[in-house]
Amino acid sequence: METEPVTPSTPRPVRRPMLVQGWHELTFLHWPVDPERVAALLPAGTRPDTLDGVTYVGLVPFLMRGVGLGPGPGLPYLGTFCETNVRLYSVDGQGRRGVVFRSLDATRLLPVLAGRLGVRLPYVWSAMRLHRENDRLTYTCRRGRPAGRGPSSRVVVRPGAPIARPTPLELFLTARWGMHVPWHGRTVHLPNEHAPWPLHRAELLDLDDELITAAGLPRMTDAPASVLYSPGVSVRFGTASALRPSLSG
Repeated sequence: METEPVTPSTPRPVRRPMLVQGWHELTFLHWPVDPERVAALLPAGTRPDTLDGVTYVGLVPFLMRGVGLGPGPGLPYLGTFCETNVRLYSVDGQGRRGVVFRSLDATRLLPVLAGRLGVRLPYVWSAMRLHRENDRLTYTCRRGRPAGRGPSSRVVVRPGAPIARPTPLELFLTARWGMHVPWHGRTVHLPNEHAPWPLHRAELLDLDDELITAAGLPRMTDAPASVLYSPGVSVRFGTASALRPSLSG
């Protein structure tokens, strides 16, 4: 089956939302990587999604708001917390593009437990902070609560001008309408729906990260190939579906 196109709008609307979330104040940092270096880290039935023969490793710190079950509304306190994701990009045998999370650090213990037990996502309870000062955003993360002795991350960016027409690479990295997740010996696809990303250029002012290597990925020694910022979107997740046994084109 052909791979679905990369589009700024949701290709498959979610009709019965199982979960709602708000993703806000996001920074997207991405590095190119040879698909063969990350293929073994993806769930069964998926392969690295590529653009011009290259796939990407993403580091995405942001503020989660209003997580809730069903159509919502989300919870204002328990559903609001800082989060940092290390992620890869996948495609399955049905042509559905997705995200594979290698780690998700979050500051609220209850969502961490729900994510690990309910959706089998690799959530970690961490100390995190998002600080805005003038035109700068600083994201800090320290894993290993309460002692805080685990790997850490610090990202400082200056958001810039809005992007009227995203490039193919910028769409490839952000226009993702689902995730692939291992689930009881099989892989499922969990779709989501949201408005097109309001993307901005961004300048990376400082980066000191240990989360990428802690997620089993190569150390990124070069500057990221893409640095983007978004004020955020509201998201609806649909029902998960299992992948077909065989992987085809």
